[in-house]
Amino acid sequence: MRNLLRMGLGCVCLAWGAAAAYGQTAEASVSLGAGIFTDKNLGQISLTDTAQLKNGFRLSARLSINQWRFFGHEIGYGYNHTTLDFGSQGSTGMGVHQGFYDFLAHALPAGSPIRPFVCGGVGFASFFPPGTSVYGGNGITKFGLNYGGGVKVKLSPIYGVRVDVRDYVTGKPFNFTNVSGLLHNVEVSAGFSILF
Repeated sequence: MRNLLRMGLGCVCLAWGAAAAYGQTAEASVSLGAGIFTDKNLGQISLTDTAQLKNGFRLSARLSINQWRFFGHEIGYGYNHTTLDFGSQGSTGMGVHQGFYDFLAHALPAGSPIRPFVCGGVGFASFFPPGTSVYGGNGITKFGLNYGGGVKVKLSPIYGVRVDVRDYVTGKPFNFTNVSGLLHNVEVSAGFSILF
């Protein structure tokens, strides 16, 4: 066990040393913010009531790879805690899990202290209504696109912060009646990064 711990500590030190010596090649980040739903009408559930998603908090984790001076890739996971509102019939909390891939284009080259960027990609959102479990496989998954931008700020050779604004566009879940359009889940978040 001690040998594994030493090896792990050695790998972390090696990664930090490589980051300082060669500049930023990758970034792992965690962000907290808001998930803002637009065109959130999910359809009618009775003659007088429609179902809607309400805004909630969002937690995101990302891994960015700076493959070229100005361009890179990013994979990530997002969790939104939202409220499913049934009008006069009440409301209940609900979780939305997202996975996504983005291609990033930065305005400044890798290693710059401030790097504005734009991004676009694909992903999915899994909606888990009340009483269902992520582990039970009873969520409703919709695939879609996402786009947006933000800025990354390098505070030291190994730490940084970032701000993101992105729109995740998917179909609407649950197949209620008289539903139309696409669901837009706009992320506004700020986070902390570890640079490699």
